[in-house]
Amino acid sequence: MNYVTVENISKSYGELTLFENLSFSIHKDQKIAFVAKNGTGKTSILNILSGKDTPDSGQIIFRNDITTAFLAQEPELDSKLTVEEAVFDTKNPILGIIKDYEKALENPDNTEAYQKAFDNMDRHQAWDFETQYKQILFQLKLDNLQQKISTLSGGQKKRLALANALLKKPDLLILDEPTNHLDLEMIEWLESFFAKEQITLFMVTHDRYFLERVCNEIIELDHGELYAYKGNYSYYLDKRQARIEREAVETGKAKQLFKKELDWMRRQPKARTTKSKSRIDDFHDIKHRAHQRRKDHEVQLELNMERLGSKILELHHVSKRFKDKTILDKFNYTFKKGERIGIIGKNGTGKSTFLNILTQSAQPDSGKVITGETVKFGYYTQSGITIKPDQKVIEVIREYGDYIPLKKGRQISAQQLLERFLFDRKKQYDFVEKLSGGERKRLYLCTVLIQNPNFLILDEPTNDLDIVTLNVLENFLLDFPGCLIVVSHDRYFMDKIVDHLLVFRGDGVIDDFPGNYSDFRIYEDSQELEIVETSKKDKKQWKKDSNNALSYNEQKEYKNIESKLNSLEYDKKELEKAFNNPDLNPDQVTELSHKLQEIIDEIEEKELRWFELTSKMED
Repeated sequence: MNYVTVENISKSYGELTLFENLSFSIHKDQKIAFVAKNGTGKTSILNILSGKDTPDSGQIIFRNDITTAFLAQEPELDSKLTVEEAVFDTKNPILGIIKDYEKALENPDNTEAYQKAFDNMDRHQAWDFETQYKQILFQLKLDNLQQKISTLSGGQKKRLALANALLKKPDLLILDEPTNHLDLEMIEWLESFFAKEQITLFMVTHDRYFLERVCNEIIELDHGELYAYKGNYSYYLDKRQARIEREAVETGKAKQLFKKELDWMRRQPKARTTKSKSRIDDFHDIKHRAHQRRKDHEVQLELNMERLGSKILELHHVSKRFKDKTILDKFNYTFKKGERIGIIGKNGTGKSTFLNILTQSAQPDSGKVITGETVKFGYYTQSGITIKPDQKVIEVIREYGDYIPLKKGRQISAQQLLERFLFDRKKQYDFVEKLSGGERKRLYLCTVLIQNPNFLILDEPTNDLDIVTLNVLENFLLDFPGCLIVVSHDRYFMDKIVDHLLVFRGDGVIDDFPGNYSDFRIYEDSQELEIVETSKKDKKQWKKDSNNALSYNEQKEYKNIESKLNSLEYDKKELEKAFNNPDLNPDQVTELSHKLQEIIDEIEEKELRWFELTSKMED
């Protein structure tokens, strides 16, 4: 079933043409990733599909009865609302179904309207909407439902917008970098969510493992042409490489034919026959193909950085706390030459604070951080680059340095470094404010690298970078001979770059794991499996084996009770917190007490039914 047809769309901004005459379609159950370099119009295409923008030419045709949702990089939310209010402030069709049902309850005599509303509630599984939105918000670490949007960080706002898009349960979900601002646990949850939900996806993402596990088709925009690959990321890599090699062979043949035709053109008299005119037209086409060349760059640098001494960086009994949150607790570590460390952990466990302590832009509460005399840090932070009015790309780089010294007396200039990171000579003289978000991140990377550090620290370097740039960065880092620390949620990037991990567990617990991210996941999964196996022996796994003792409706009820109990426990804790307010008057205390008692009674009722069903399963 065809959901969307895109016909010959084009988009330009002044003299800059992003794309011309692009056509593709989106069908039911497709999970498509759109891949292209930064600055070639990925976000513009998503904005056009979502209706936020229009093409200069061409058209977008949607199937009449489909629903869509769009997750933008910079979501628009009402700052006056709370997190929970924002869920109910959306154009979610399920909310309309619930309102219709509530209206039907007010007019029970109209049995036809009531039955229709009841059936709609069933069809769209609207009965459990409260449980659903709370579960999704909790998975995305938005636990405080009463927190004002105005106080949320940029990452929290993006996660709230993602939750709203998922709760809408659209036929077609359009996503712009959905894994940005998610930690690894959230990303893996989102992968499993898309695996079980029947949602058609069209997304831009740089997360290659996410591509591998979620997408079943990839559309690539390369040098103005669209190429479709019906498979995941591994399939795309194989077929793309085969296409590039085939194009190289065809270009080589075209060059040989061009030489032959050029000789013929030079020998021709001025009078030409119709046949020879046709051959001349063919000649111009051959000339165009013969002069095509790929503009991809690979970074292959032998850096001549300052040598690291015997003492590099040492942490002795370092502790750091923020109010009641422990980040480091008497942490010890001695960095060695050539170490390549990845740092992983949930959001809020202190990864960025740890990096700031290493570079002494933040101070520990106690302990010592000793930096060797020869250490020169290059620190890429999440804050990005500061844009000055009317500043050009090349001018930004030259503020930090004119060249990087290479071995054997060679060097690479600021212009050459920019070229290697996909800024051609024309782009280098563009104003910085004209760059896309991904291009600014790429430029920021170049400002860090031009300083020729021997200890490189990268805090979420993969956010907003396209896959082509990620490959360039990976090649550079693989050649980097100094110490390297990377904080990233990009598992593919981590696997390729680092050889051991510091795992931030929270509450000051940090594990040193000897391996990359995939090694770590295998180890963690084996630990969980071991716990489950032990549990099986102790409890004999009565639950799984005895589910058959319940009817279908009872199994459904059993699952719903577990979800409802989680929601009720949360409500109970929130009400208990409300009693701590010293400004409460007696009437408010009484009202809160009644609400709390109602929740406690409902919890007891649900638990009683849960035990009834459990005992039936044990029989």
